[in-house]
This record gives sequence, C-alpha cells and structure tokens, in this order.
Amino acid sequence: MSRAHPQSGRTYLRLALLPALCGMLVLSACKGGGPAEEAKASNGEAAAKEVDAVPVEAVKASRRPVAASYTGTAALEPRGEAQVVAKTSGVALNVMVEEGQHVSAGQPLVRLDPDRARLSLAQTEATMRKLENNYRRATQLVGQQMVSANEVDQIKYDLENARAQYNMMKLELSYTTVVAPISGVIASRSIKTGNFVQINTPIFRIVDNSQLEATLSVPERELSTLKAGQPVVMRVDALPGKTFEGKVDRVAPVVDSGSGTFRVITAFTDGGILQPGMFGRIRIDYDQRADALVVPRVALLDDGDPAVFVVREGKATRVPVKLGYADGEWLEIREGLKVGDRVVTAGKVALRDGTAVQVIGDPQPKAVAKAGDDKKEGKR
Repeated sequence: MSRAHPQSGRTYLRLALLPALCGMLVLSACKGGGPAEEAKASNGEAAAKEVDAVPVEAVKASRRPVAASYTGTAALEPRGEAQVVAKTSGVALNVMVEEGQHVSAGQPLVRLDPDRARLSLAQTEATMRKLENNYRRATQLVGQQMVSANEVDQIKYDLENARAQYNMMKLELSYTTVVAPISGVIASRSIKTGNFVQINTPIFRIVDNSQLEATLSVPERELSTLKAGQPVVMRVDALPGKTFEGKVDRVAPVVDSGSGTFRVITAFTDGGILQPGMFGRIRIDYDQRADALVVPRVALLDDGDPAVFVVREGKATRVPVKLGYADGEWLEIREGLKVGDRVVTAGKVALRDGTAVQVIGDPQPKAVAKAGDDKKEGKR
C-alpha cells in the first residue's frame, strides 16, 4: 500500500487557497480602500458645498440724512428781456454801446439825427405862442363885447390843440436819443453808426441776467408739496461738476387741463456764471429727514413688491420692506430692516430665498479650511 508524500499535500492546499485570496483583495479595492479614502471623500463633499455658495456684495443698512425732492429739467431764461426799437426815424449819428456791455435803465444807447425834430418843435412852439397871445387879448375884449364868446372858445380850442402838438414834437425830439428800457446786458445789436433807422425797427436786445429763471411743468399730484421759498439745487450740462443754489420763486396755482401739469418758476442768482439758454437739471427739496435708515438704491429687487435680500447665517433671506424717500443713490427704509442688516447689492439676480452666499471680502468658513488641512494630511 502506497502513502502520499506530505510535502506535496501542503503544496496542493496553497494552490487551492490562492484564487480565494485574490478575490478578497479585489473586493477590498472596489470598496474604496478603508477609512482614509472615506475621509477624503467626505472632505470633497464639503468643498463641493462651498463652491455652490453664490458670491455677492453686501452693504450694511445705516442712518443718514435724506431729503424728499422733485426733479425736472428746464432751460434758463432771463427774468427780464427787452427788444429796443427806434420810436422815430433818422440817421444814427452815434452808437454808444457794444454787445456784451452792461447798461442801466435810462442809459443812452444811440443818438439819431435830431435836426428835423428840432425844426418841427420850433414851428409848433411859434404857433402855440401866437395862439396864447390871441387868447389873452380875446379874454380882455369879450368883457367889452367886442369879441363874441364863440370866438373866444374857438381860440381856446386852437390853443389847446397847439399845445398838444408842441408836446408831441417835444416827445418826438426826445426819441432821437434811444435809451435802455431796462438794466441788463446787450445781447445783440443790429445797427451801426451812419445807418438810417426806420421807426419801430428793433436795434438792440437787452437781457436782465441778474436773476435767471427756469420754469418746470410739474404733475398736479405735487401741487400740495411745492411752495414758494423752497430750496432748489441745479446742475448745468455746460458747467459739469458745479452746482447752483436757488429757490422756488413762485408757483402758478392753475393746473393745465390738457397736460395735467402746473408751472413752478425757480430763480437763481450766481454772479454772472450762468447764462440764458443753458440747460439745467433741477431738484426741489420739499422735506428733510435728519436720521433716516437707508440702503443703496441698487439693493432693491425689481420683481414685485419692495424687497431686499439680507445675508443671515450665510444665506440670502428675502425681506419685504416699506420704502420712504428716495434721495439720489439712497432709499429710505421705513419698515423691514434695522441698522447693521447686510443687504445684497451685487449678485442678487442669481439668488433665491435661502440660497447659500459668500460675501466678497468675508473670510472663508472654518469647515472649508479644516477640509483643506485634512487633504494635506492625507497626501502625507
């Protein structure tokens, strides 16, 4: 009876167990390789969550003065303007002013040839003196019944007519000196020395720019808020960077039925910098709040009722608000926010209520920093 060799039996056993051992190793590799790999995957999920946070810019609600105002645009006009015309005909012997020169009311501007007017005045004066003497003698003779009362009345009538003619010719002579009807600046001149001037011909234009006015057509809903004396601030396109202060000079209390507007006239005194015809952007402040809670205008959402996104615990929360006055880039908040609330000003288009956000400039969350450290340790 033969017996198997012990060494060959052990060899056979090792060969039989080898496939099973390889299968176990393959299954272990498919499961991820143990706790170290599980920690690595967990850190990757935390990093992915942080990447999903929407980057935004935020500003804290604060307190500052605001003003309620009405804004509009209008061209500047002089308070006074006059077309100077010749009231008599004649040759211009002397033109005494130039364009751009300031003149005062009553100041001579042009002297016309006065010879014809002087001769006419002398003629009517002689007729008037003759009639005065005739009337004096007639009143003496009427008592002696040498002159009838009707003749005396006729002489008196002729005398009054002669006096009127004399005054007329005297006035005509005065018209040979053309004077300024108002104080202001010579805006245009259409006459030269030696020109013959026809009666009623415009020869100068004078504008009073000591005070300029701008007339606004304001909707009737503002009729109860705008009053004379309210402060006005104006910016002019021709003078960028400068502001000019004025006031509401007067308010027309009648609403135009066609346009539904009424006229508000604002006045400005600037010492000569502003000029008629300049285009102004005007703001009338009709109420003031010294300590209003405000946020930037860009924080307001434009998808319905007034609301803003507030950053709370790393998430965007939609908060309805009640608005007050709008003053430039600021909006007054009457209800809904408190001082220090951070409102989203940029990046709000991508947000929904509850969206995770990362405010630009804020430090990264600690969880992300820890995940980064774990990654470094795993590499070691």
